[in-house]
Amino acid sequence: MPDPKFNDITVTRFINNMMYDGKKSTTYKIFYDALDLVKERSAKKIEKSPLEIWKKALENITPHVEVKSRRIGGATFQVPMEVRPERKISISMKNLILFSRKRTGKSMSDKLASEILAAYNEEGGAYKKKEDTHKMAEANKAFAHFRF
Repeated sequence: MPDPKFNDITVTRFINNMMYDGKKSTTYKIFYDALDLVKERSAKKIEKSPLEIWKKALENITPHVEVKSRRIGGATFQVPMEVRPERKISISMKNLILFSRKRTGKSMSDKLASEILAAYNEEGGAYKKKEDTHKMAEANKAFAHFRF
């Protein structure tokens, strides 16, 4: 059963994004085991709760702009666009889960804990994805007038 003190809308959305074969109980176990691992690994260095570390990690990997392909006059342009507020958290959650699955580790909770700590420290795959997206948007800002 999930811990009621962590029961907020962001955690619920994250659990639903991470679903394993429709098994919500398995996903809750993975998530809370990952938070326990975060607590163990950061006990000496960071004076915050695991949930605060997780929320800061999500904040660190949340993109503010994205690049969309737009076909105009026979040419395709990479047009930078601001991410809608309701999509920002969803994109960061999906990136955190995607790069957690790509990590090496024994279990998914171990991989997720590693990616959470990496994102908290502004490193790792999910953080690099955000930075690459922002760099691409900066490089293509000349095409921003095509967004309509």
